[in-house]
Amino acid sequence: MAEVTQLSASNFQQEVLDSATPVLVDFWAPWCGPCKMIGPVVEQLAADYAGKVKVVKVNVDDNQQLAAQFGIRGIPTVMIFKGGEMVESFVGLQQKADLAAALDKLV
Repeated sequence: MAEVTQLSASNFQQEVLDSATPVLVDFWAPWCGPCKMIGPVVEQLAADYAGKVKVVKVNVDDNQQLAAQFGIRGIPTVMIFKGGEMVESFVGLQQKADLAAALDKLV
């Protein structure tokens, strides 16, 4: 099973914006019900795309500056980055198939 890495402002630049591979970022909070529901989907995607896509999580409560920087207004928000640019954004609970389809366009 691929590991889903927890990121903070200190390593976001290196792990996401400077990444050579596409990165799926799950912006979430521990108190958010829909975030808990999408968590297993994010973990499945990490396993399915291991070696092709990096999958990470950002706790918006602990990283409010990052959340503001990317205009996070609702959680869960899943953003997909490629080449340091955000190329897809999904707000709210998403189906695995929809997120996989977005990743398939990049790998």
